[in-house]
Amino acid sequence: MLLVTAGPTREHLDDVRFLSNGASGRLGILLARAAQRRGWRVRLVLGPTGLVPPPGVSVTHVTSAAEMLRAARAAARGADLAIFSAAPADWRPRHRVAGKPPKGKGPARLDMLPTPDIAAELGRRKGRRLHVGFALETGMEALPRALGKLVRKRFDAIVLNTPSNLGRGGGLALWIQPQALGTRLPVADVAPLPTLPKARLATTILARAEALVEARAGR
Repeated sequence: MLLVTAGPTREHLDDVRFLSNGASGRLGILLARAAQRRGWRVRLVLGPTGLVPPPGVSVTHVTSAAEMLRAARAAARGADLAIFSAAPADWRPRHRVAGKPPKGKGPARLDMLPTPDIAAELGRRKGRRLHVGFALETGMEALPRALGKLVRKRFDAIVLNTPSNLGRGGGLALWIQPQALGTRLPVADVAPLPTLPKARLATTILARAEALVEARAGR
């Protein structure tokens, strides 16, 4: 069984306003569709999006990062592989206000707390389940930061992504995995991934993830 997390989250300030990002959930939906076609039983945990998930895939719709964590924990039970393509918001307001308070005058201050790190939380008790993660990074330190996430979150491979791939896509993406399954560094495999069309990116990521599963099984 395959778990896929996809889409953004919304961290509400009140009943109308929220913090979020530009993730569309499209890649995760394409991953779920490709996996279903290849015979996987798929459980998709999907944040707010206007896109329609594939028919026949088990979908849990969530709004906040806390809801996504709870749903992903439940969906991960019995999974052989998890692909964390979701882009949860990094912060949530400390307090959610009921209704829609008026704008008011002058600057506003927002007290925020970090949202749960879903992949890291599930990585602590992954057992023999294989995890593939994503790192959205920019600048000269993008690769070292992605490697740090690979180690810290106990990923078996990670996709280094760029902001230009949010939505339609078309930027740089790299597949990074350790020298051998179950080890961390040095990295032996850093391979560019096709980003357009996005369906091709999804099938390539899935094929590489399946290769990890087969290597674990000794096939």
